[in-house]
Amino acid sequence: MLHLGDVFPKFTADTTQGEINFYEWLDESWGILFSHPSDFTPVCTTELARVLTLVPEFKKRNVKVIGLSCDTVESHNDWCKDIQCYAGCNENEPFPYPIIEDKARNLAVKLGMVDKDELDSSGIPLTARAVYIIDPKKKFRLSILYPATTGRNFESNPIIATDQAKVRPSWAPLNWNAKRVMSDSPSRGPLSGALETSHSMERPPKRSKSLVTYQSDNNNKVTARVEAPEDALESCYS
Repeated sequence: MLHLGDVFPKFTADTTQGEINFYEWLDESWGILFSHPSDFTPVCTTELARVLTLVPEFKKRNVKVIGLSCDTVESHNDWCKDIQCYAGCNENEPFPYPIIEDKARNLAVKLGMVDKDELDSSGIPLTARAVYIIDPKKKFRLSILYPATTGRNFESNPIIATDQAKVRPSWAPLNWNAKRVMSDSPSRGPLSGALETSHSMERPPKRSKSLVTYQSDNNNKVTARVEAPEDALESCYS
């Protein structure tokens, strides 16, 4: 079983861009490997179309994306035209990211992407809606697993938060988006030194027990305070 922090498995695969060696393809970039149940299905089409429109943003952040399903390369290539059409892109342009053929389910089983509740016409399980994030050192940093019935949200960019956490103590808060990254990880201790305020501050409560700092994508910092009774804080950290 794959655990966060593990070295991501090496593999070669047939894709819409030819055979790839995953490590060589990833090179020194971040990687997002995401699977979908089946080509030419409505939810999958909307998801991959959204990824298509986000490719320029991923490139700005040194991120490569690659899809996977149990369909053939030929099916993927035909479907790419539909995806481009749905996304409002030129169907005659090369599709900007590869999609892996995993007809034998070798990768899906190895990476834990199989959805046993969703079967193909032969009664074989399809791939779930998985998202795996791999860092430039080939370490497994994040996983999300959705059932086939539920589409994913590609609007947030957890790579920013994950990368930030390697540099300084930082956690992403509730309803986080890429413009705000929460710092002050209890497991590593509070941040030291003065914090500059370059955005408007959230209104702090009258009593304050824990310092929370927010950092935006462009490294501007915001400070705020959160309140909790002492006994509640003790229970959180005990």
